[in-house]
Amino acid sequence: MTALRVDVQELRGKPGTQHEIHRTVPAPEDFATVLIGIPKDSELQVDLRLESVHEGVLMTGTAVGEVTGQCGRCLDELEYPLTVDIMTLFSWPEKARTDAAEEEDEDTRPMGNDLTIDLEPVLRDLMVSALPFQPVCREDCPGLCSSCGFRMEDDLEHHHEQLDPRWAALKDVAAGLPEPDTESGTST
Repeated sequence: MTALRVDVQELRGKPGTQHEIHRTVPAPEDFATVLIGIPKDSELQVDLRLESVHEGVLMTGTAVGEVTGQCGRCLDELEYPLTVDIMTLFSWPEKARTDAAEEEDEDTRPMGNDLTIDLEPVLRDLMVSALPFQPVCREDCPGLCSSCGFRMEDDLEHHHEQLDPRWAALKDVAAGLPEPDTESGTST
């Protein structure tokens, strides 16, 4: 039995019975988006309460992992803890088969025929959906210069003179004009 599988045989047929689980497990692959995620094999702290109910096993609790990645604006490294709340009903195998013909509830998941619960898909869904789509090191991060890639945080006055290409021909015309005489105000 892997660290992300929980055996619930002792809860079957005993509504109201509770079991608590406190585990530190290695994070599986793919707990990430493009720029940010929970690294494979890093520690996930899982604290759960499993309660037997008529329909199956109600799982509530929290999972905590360390998120690492890059800021979507300046590409600086990010690292912070992520905590998600868990509340999912796992239906008994025979109940899951009858429910499959009816509507599928997103908060209800099937339990394995061997009366085990696989935590990996639940944790993946909750943790990956809690990751920011566009992670930032701070809300006012100025990012990188779009022209040269310069880190704007290092010099907030950094800029490039950009002329509208429609006016570029006037610059060439102006170059052919004589310099104005600054004393008399006339051209020489």
